[in-house]
Parts: sequence; C-alpha cells; structure tokens
Amino acid sequence: MKEVIAIVRQNKVNMTKEALAAAGIPAFTCRKVLGRGKKLIDMTLLRTIVESGEIPAVQGEYLSETNRLISKRIFTIIVEDKDVDLAVNTLMDSNSTGNPGDGKIFILPIYENYRVRDGASVTDAY
Repeated sequence: MKEVIAIVRQNKVNMTKEALAAAGIPAFTCRKVLGRGKKLIDMTLLRTIVESGEIPAVQGEYLSETNRLISKRIFTIIVEDKDVDLAVNTLMDSNSTGNPGDGKIFILPIYENYRVRDGASVTDAY
C-alpha cells in the first residue's frame, strides 16, 4: 500500500474529487493548508490569482509580500501499489494548468494499518 499526498490549488478541489471518484478512487482526506514553494512569488501571477478570486486580497500591502503563504488543499489518498499510477495520473490531469503553483505529489509507503473499530490489521482494514 502507498500514501499519495497531493498539494493542489484550492479552486481545484471539486474537480479533483470528481476525477478521483470517476477513476474509482472515492476514499481520501482533504485539508486546508498554507504553504509556498522554493521560489519567490511572481507578483504578476499572484495579482492574477487574487483577481480571479482564488485567494482573497485583504489589504493593499497583501500583494507586496513575496514570501507570503498561499492557501492550498492537501489530499491524502491510500491506495494499493497497483493503483499508484492511476492516482498520480488522475491528480496530474485534474490539477495541471501549466503554471507555477499547480502543486506537488508525494508517494510514501504504508507499512501497517489498523481499523480502530475492531483492530483489524494490514489489508483486512483497507
């Protein structure tokens, strides 16, 4: 089993949920997060994003911060090893705009898992 972690734009959540369900991956966790990549923020791109309504503009100085944190969403998906490529391709297809800030995907191994309700372990709990 693998854990697929995807950090995506907040305006892509509904499209991502629908794409995952259509691909046969209906189970996931999605949370609100704040973060930023390695590069300084492109202020032109940030202004475009604010004008599109993807992120709110709070103050005039808000757009002058090149190190500010951007609101994102993080999806955590647990899949069988054979479904990792399906999950990654679905996430890429539903979130890629070709612009910086589209997100990141990480894959981690799952060594054990337990169902809290009855203590069933490993693949029995999936």
